[in-house]
Amino acid sequence: MSLHTWAPDSDSVGDTPDWPAAFAERYRQAGYWQDQTFAQALDAVAARTPSAIAITDGPLHLDYRSLVDRCRRLAGGLHALGVAKGDNVVVHLPNGAAFIEVCFALFRLGARPILALPAHRQHEIGGFCGFAQASTYIGGAQLEGFDCRPMARRLAAANPQLRHVVIDGDAQEFTALSALYNSAPLGRDAGRADAVACFQLSGGTTGTPKLIPRRHAEYLYNVRASSEVCDLDARTVYLTALPMAHNFTLCCPGVIGTLLAGGRVVCTHRSDPESCFALISEQRVTVTALVPPLAMLWLDAQAQRQADLSSLRVLQVGGAKLLSSAAERVTPTLGCTLQQVLGMAEGLLCFTRLDDRPDLLLHTQGRPLSADDEVRIVDEQGQPVPEGEVGELQVRGPYTIRGYYRLPEHNAQAFTADGFYCSGDRVRRTADGYLVVEGRDKDQINRGGEKVAAEEVENLLISHPQVHDAALVAMPDAVLGESTCAFIVARDPAPSAFALKHYLRGHGLAAFKVPDRIEFVAHFPHTGVGKVSRKDLRERLRQAWLQSAAS
Repeated sequence: MSLHTWAPDSDSVGDTPDWPAAFAERYRQAGYWQDQTFAQALDAVAARTPSAIAITDGPLHLDYRSLVDRCRRLAGGLHALGVAKGDNVVVHLPNGAAFIEVCFALFRLGARPILALPAHRQHEIGGFCGFAQASTYIGGAQLEGFDCRPMARRLAAANPQLRHVVIDGDAQEFTALSALYNSAPLGRDAGRADAVACFQLSGGTTGTPKLIPRRHAEYLYNVRASSEVCDLDARTVYLTALPMAHNFTLCCPGVIGTLLAGGRVVCTHRSDPESCFALISEQRVTVTALVPPLAMLWLDAQAQRQADLSSLRVLQVGGAKLLSSAAERVTPTLGCTLQQVLGMAEGLLCFTRLDDRPDLLLHTQGRPLSADDEVRIVDEQGQPVPEGEVGELQVRGPYTIRGYYRLPEHNAQAFTADGFYCSGDRVRRTADGYLVVEGRDKDQINRGGEKVAAEEVENLLISHPQVHDAALVAMPDAVLGESTCAFIVARDPAPSAFALKHYLRGHGLAAFKVPDRIEFVAHFPHTGVGKVSRKDLRERLRQAWLQSAAS
């Protein structure tokens, strides 16, 4: 299919809102969107450098020829199993070669991976399976010490449409991932450049799963443009210190950016300094990405250990705002260039450039990736604020989605009538066009880069028979940036904080969403005219607690 015969795929309307035709044509004419899929892009790299090492995963060193062959055979095995083009497939795997191979096999099939995080449990995975009507769950036998197989049995019982469960490791009664590689390779690529490649996950503000449809053409532009900004090439060695399923780690430019540049991905599911410093030294890692709490942990560790990090060229930090005091320590302590990143799985990426002035590197979160990124900063009435003042970030562009999957009512609120995504981030823009993050408008807590929806946790707490009401509040935290505190109005007899945390874990809530602190109060504050909004309530509780803690 040439660019001149580009036609909407069957999922371009309805469930997955697409760009209006005029915008799509503009982005194609500008060369942003190309007629290529992820599988085709990897094939092209393998054809150029078949014997170059693509992935290092422990003792495994996989060259590009072998990687593509394994992806094709796995695609053949999944096809023989019954996974079809257009199927939604929940991928719940740790960092490693298997995660990469599963994603590219599904890309080749035209099936759409839903990229779950290793920390997700029954609550989240069940939500994805049901909401997206997933045909397949692909998980690990052991995931961060968690046995996925009992959960898989519950998933299968609760989701009649879930026809296949594939397990990496001891599969027991399920299909073993390793067995699928024995099939004949799937040579043809069933994907389409205009079709959905995968679903990233939105942090969201409620318990409703918000799936972000990323299409091959626009997501590949996201990868290639960020690879150019980050100067990736065949010499790049990228360490996966954060979960691969994250947009940041996967495509900004991350794992896929490194592969498409002909570089090498070093896999680890560990992010602690001891493990990562050893890999940086042994594998001569040149670039990696961290969230601010991890960056500060690395800085403190290196100040004491003086590990050999001489190969490290760039440290990307994103997911939350890095304090300038920490930013100032990166180059003196780690010996590499700091690159600050402001990104969202919905699209917009901002990077500081590697040759930026120190004041921009240290005190901003970068400028937009693309010349066609349209950014506006608005007040509560949706009107542009004066330059340099703080407002909500809204964005439209060639790799920012036009709507979430199967959520028309939410899309009407999250996107403006003219197609701008309302991010909820509060930012200001400098005279140089760089953005500085100043907070968030939405009821969402950024806990060390992991997004926690207040309403989702509150709803689970309120389902406890001894909880009358609950409010989850962000608290300042020196390491995480924000931690979580749940304020509880209990029924007699009041449960203990330990019992409530156990209750949440028992309902399959991811560990990072379980409140760091639980406080019991007799009642929640109200205004003179009655009930206040949950947002106001959370802020009142937060301020009252901070005042009492300071006294």
